[in-house]
Amino acid sequence: MTEAMATTAVAAPLTQPPRSLTREIWGQFMKHKGGLVGLIVFVLILLAVFLGPYIHTIDPNRIDIRARNQGMTWAHPLGTDNLGKDMLAQILAGGRISLAVGITAMLLSLVLGTLVGVISGYIKKLDGPLMRVTDLFLALPLLPLLLVIIMLFRDTLRAAFGPETGIFILIVFVIGITSWMHTARIVRGDVLAVKSQEFILAAKSSGMKEWRVVLKHILPNVVSSIMVSATLGIASAIITESALSFLGLGFPSDFPTWGRLLFDGANFLQINPSRVIWPGLAISLTVLSVNYIGDAVRDALDPRMLKR
Repeated sequence: MTEAMATTAVAAPLTQPPRSLTREIWGQFMKHKGGLVGLIVFVLILLAVFLGPYIHTIDPNRIDIRARNQGMTWAHPLGTDNLGKDMLAQILAGGRISLAVGITAMLLSLVLGTLVGVISGYIKKLDGPLMRVTDLFLALPLLPLLLVIIMLFRDTLRAAFGPETGIFILIVFVIGITSWMHTARIVRGDVLAVKSQEFILAAKSSGMKEWRVVLKHILPNVVSSIMVSATLGIASAIITESALSFLGLGFPSDFPTWGRLLFDGANFLQINPSRVIWPGLAISLTVLSVNYIGDAVRDALDPRMLKR
């Protein structure tokens, strides 16, 4: 009887199913306190900007001169601006636009960076030219370049797509094509490391086409770096859009973003400081939460952490 129990005790661990990689990654992410707090804050911001207007139903462009420059009240929880517009409604509306710009621009830069990085790392003949183009973009002064592009194409796109859609397309495009370089360099380095592995040589020896090798073996092994770049790209795009709007080259005043609210409130800083505090706080919390999420994702996808 004792022998049977001992045999069962030894065999039990062998019959346990292996732990899921997804659960391992999630477990490592949960251990990162900053990343967990950042995720909670970012989810709350998303819920606020997308569901908040259904609760706080005041029109962000509604003008009420009698209620201008008010502080926090029950009717206007974050006060009003110089035209009597509700600040909370404007911040919620501006959050949707700022997050949409950040996510869309991040996706564009991620696609460009991943494409350039994979091609550069996998095809040796194109490595030099593509990396020199990447170095050229890195050497360009980005803010003056952004200003020049916006000044050149703003009126054309406004006439073609309307004032709001045209500016949205322009800003997303401009941010996307000027922020792909770091992703390209990171992905290229990972591709160079992966393509020298034995399983890549085995896949090529089996007669698998090159594009299938890239899709089935190269990309899955560099997805961790792509995900980290994605999280950090959102924060970078939001800051860039806010800077452009603060300079008065972003969306029109009746189409508020957090950066536009900062620009409009800068002249009233001494009269009503809350006009700058609230949108600045929204930008800071969003960028900090996304950066912490990026740090946690990087640690969770680190093979050395998973081996522990």
